[in-house]
Amino acid sequence: MHRLMAVVTLVTMLGQAGEAWAQTGNDGTLAQAGYGAGSFLGTLVYTPLKATFCILGGLGSAVALAAGPDTAAKVAGASCGGTWVITPAVVKGREEVHFVGATQGTSRRLAERDRR
Repeated sequence: MHRLMAVVTLVTMLGQAGEAWAQTGNDGTLAQAGYGAGSFLGTLVYTPLKATFCILGGLGSAVALAAGPDTAAKVAGASCGGTWVITPAVVKGREEVHFVGATQGTSRRLAERDRR
């Protein structure tokens, strides 16, 4: 388990660093480093919580399989979908964090909201 967390942390760090430095904008180097550090620390806290939610949702979808495969797929999609990594754009407030993934009903509502 410790090795898995170490690998996840390393991959997250490398991905975050590349994304943080690749973004262009008016932010200085120090600000970019701050956003990168904030996104890394945010991901470090957020990802284990999201993984726990996904695992519990997977167990719930196994139970929901009795109601039908569509219901089980919706439960699994809602619990394992959504945001998994906190990016510098999230720290800056340019993107939203979606803890619960979109299901068919919520995707339609979000699409309608975006059209307005």
